[in-house]
Amino acid sequence: MKIIEEDAEKLVLEITGESHTICNILRKRLMSQDDIYAAAYDITHPLIGEPEFEVHSPSPRDSITRAANEVKGEAADFKDAVLAAFDE
Repeated sequence: MKIIEEDAEKLVLEITGESHTICNILRKRLMSQDDIYAAAYDITHPLIGEPEFEVHSPSPRDSITRAANEVKGEAADFKDAVLAAFDE
């Protein structure tokens, strides 16, 4: 991950090696937060482009951290459900 631009209420990141999958779920989790003004991403080239993610909030780093922790928790819950289903 590389920070492209940052100020008090805006953060632009390049998320190296990722695709629409992680970016879309992260954007959705960000947009569910009450203090988010905007969250979006763009992949300029479908084959070789890296996602550029932009967040506007009173504290963009904290907002992204909260959203990432939500995604991490959901992934862990999903993993546990799959493993439990396979054990049955």
